Amino acid sequence: MTGMKKVLVIGLDCAPPSIVFERRREFPTLNRLMREGCWAKFRTCHPPITIPAWMAMCTSRTAGDMGTYGFRHRKGRSYKEIDLSFSDKITTPAIWDIIAKNDMPSCLVGVPPGFPPKKINGNLISCFMTPDADREYTYPHSLKQEIEARFGKYIFDVRFRTEDRDKLLKGLYDMTRQHFDAISYLIKNKPWRFFMFVEIGVDRANHAFWKFFDKSHNFYSPGNKYENAIIDYYKFLDDNIAKLLALLDDDTIVFVVSDHGAKAMKGAFCINQWLIEKGYLVLKNNPAPGSSLEEADVDWSRTKAWGWGGYYARIFLNVKGREDEGSILPFRYEAWREKLKKELQAIKGPGGEHWNTKAYRPNELFKDPKGNPADLIVYLDDLSWRSAGTLGHESIYLPENDKGPDDAVHDWDGIFIMHDPKREMGKDLGTVSIFDLAPTALDLLGVDVPKEMEGKSLLERSFVDV
Repeated sequence: MTGMKKVLVIGLDCAPPSIVFERRREFPTLNRLMREGCWAKFRTCHPPITIPAWMAMCTSRTAGDMGTYGFRHRKGRSYKEIDLSFSDKITTPAIWDIIAKNDMPSCLVGVPPGFPPKKINGNLISCFMTPDADREYTYPHSLKQEIEARFGKYIFDVRFRTEDRDKLLKGLYDMTRQHFDAISYLIKNKPWRFFMFVEIGVDRANHAFWKFFDKSHNFYSPGNKYENAIIDYYKFLDDNIAKLLALLDDDTIVFVVSDHGAKAMKGAFCINQWLIEKGYLVLKNNPAPGSSLEEADVDWSRTKAWGWGGYYARIFLNVKGREDEGSILPFRYEAWREKLKKELQAIKGPGGEHWNTKAYRPNELFKDPKGNPADLIVYLDDLSWRSAGTLGHESIYLPENDKGPDDAVHDWDGIFIMHDPKREMGKDLGTVSIFDLAPTALDLLGVDVPKEMEGKSLLERSFVDV
């Protein structure tokens, strides 16, 4: 395989420029890759969350093209039933599907959504969405026994919304160590031209320890026990990345990327309580504190809209003829949606402060949105406030997440680093798009870039030697 270009994509879920770039001297391996290669802020997709962002990166197609807008989606037009966004929901060709037509093998580890494992030309280990290690989680199926014989029962994720942070830290290190051991094994022992893995531990560390680390966080306390937990974990990652790079030849181009960034969470906004206050959502009785919408006794015949919680808010309108108990006449749908959009964007903070909230119709973000998107996609105060879907709280403003400890929210810019061992660049590309990775990887591998892709190859901008 000597002389043939190969591509290794190192995915660090949720890694932000504020850590990797601004503190680069604390991470000698990543710093070297930047110094010798090129780097940029990596502008993520709409909506800026793990699913669909990783597949937007690998397909160079929007969430609207894929019909996938988050970890879960509404089941038909049900008020309360949901489906999860497993791998079978993604039918858009990704990098590994495209190069397989040129008989190029791939290895994938932890790329979401990776469960259930799909057949690929190569080897695959599923992602954190895998329910447990008793399931089939590899392709081929025999790879499961091969991995477990060497590294034990596979660890897909850790419980990060917990107050037992000592246990969480141990779990993070154990999981990440095992992942890198398995990845090293595959690099050395399996054929590949394209290799990609995603380490979910980065996301978990950020969400669990951000308030201990970020001096701007509302709950930061100087000198706390976990003040260095995030940076120490990133240093651990940096050491493990160095060991991986030592396994590569000079024909391997390395990318280090993240699907989105991270920043301090200012609080959680109770979207359904706000909808109740505004008269859009009508309940038949008062809910218990912290109740989910699924538990509430909703008067759907009088309800105009309801919402979902998450790092962004999804708002659904109750349309006659579309929903079972729709209350909005179809010819009034756009008027109601525009009214609600304006009111959402006018929401102020708990102290009356201005919020930079944006509410979008799906067709404002996507050319032809497929699947079953929400009627409005809402980013509260430029993502600084999480959407809380639960009910019965004393205020519509919560100081913390309503679903357990979570200190961070997502941010628009992730990280992008590209390194060619045969060419020293040291170039800051400014900002590039998450959609640019797939065209660039295909270009490096000598494969034609499909015209449907949203992004562009970065080879001319980066001066990578091809």
